Amino acid sequence: MLLLIAAALAVLIANTPLAGAYETIKAFTVGPDVLHLRLSLDSWAKDGLLAVFFFVAGCELKRELVVGELSSVRRAALPAIAAIAGMVVPAVVCLAVGFGAHGISSAWPVPVATDIAFALAVLAISAPGLPSGVRIFLLSLAVVDDLGAILLIAVLFSEKLSLIALGVSIVLLAVYWLLQYGRIRTPWIYVPLAIAVWVAVHAAGLHPTLAGIALGLLTRVKKDEVEELPPAVRMEHLLSPVSAGVCVPLFAFFAAGVPVNAGALAGVFTDRVAIAVIFGLVVGKLVGVAGGALAAVRLRLGQLPDGMQVPDLIAVALLAGCGFTVSLLITELSFTDSAHSQRITLAVMIGSVLAAVLASILLRVRTKARQKDSATM
Repeated sequence: MLLLIAAALAVLIANTPLAGAYETIKAFTVGPDVLHLRLSLDSWAKDGLLAVFFFVAGCELKRELVVGELSSVRRAALPAIAAIAGMVVPAVVCLAVGFGAHGISSAWPVPVATDIAFALAVLAISAPGLPSGVRIFLLSLAVVDDLGAILLIAVLFSEKLSLIALGVSIVLLAVYWLLQYGRIRTPWIYVPLAIAVWVAVHAAGLHPTLAGIALGLLTRVKKDEVEELPPAVRMEHLLSPVSAGVCVPLFAFFAAGVPVNAGALAGVFTDRVAIAVIFGLVVGKLVGVAGGALAAVRLRLGQLPDGMQVPDLIAVALLAGCGFTVSLLITELSFTDSAHSQRITLAVMIGSVLAAVLASILLRVRTKARQKDSATM
């Protein structure tokens, strides 16, 4: 809800006389001049705040890989195959729909991502009575999807590498791992160290959100006897409210402020690249996730979670089209032209909301069908 409120507020402001002030705030620079850290508030939102979001995602991924649904090959196969197909097919659909159009070479990564928080929120609100396996499948799928998205960001949007800064970041990450291995628990070491890693990754020319995912993947997920919770779970509990309640909404506020009027909407639906992004999110994700999962089941590489049926899979596949946060990030990184960026941003918002609405309707139908079946038993 906070994410949607922040995005709606940004759109509202961008379509009022306050639009000039909004752009001024986005462009306002703050930070030290050293190491190129004097950045606009817009850049701090996508480079700094989203690093927290990706740290939480990294902790979730590490937990799933070590002790969760992705900890064995058989359990990991289904969501992993579905996630990979759910990244490849949207990109192919986007390229096919926009083939030959100016800007399509920059747009194809946009519909690849799934917004974990947004998708899980829609699932929780629309169908709280569905089997837990449905939620676990969506979470596992989205976690693998996020890893793929962050790898895309690393490959496509990293600037010229500074080998010295890269070496420093690797050393600092090794120190972090050694501290985790040595069971050091004081935040007085970890907070400055995490900031130093972020600065080094930024200075290296890599996208700074990589610092978040790397730190998350190096955080310990198995608890000792003297611990109530392992560090990764403690950090998830501590930072998830900050990520979902502050970091992601603020990023959405700075990213979603685009003009929405008859001219802007006409621009989206007459721009083949924007249409391609919408098709990638809504159609590509549906075909990719559902098709990948069904192929894995058919080839006996995995099986649907207990209680999950094919219509549930279709609903989850639709829900995976909620790109939002990461798709907006990739849009900002891909398009430097303001007019084109605004159209693609609007396309991401339209595609994500359309996928969420369609998935919500199907999830409610599935919930009522299950309730009816339970009543007749």
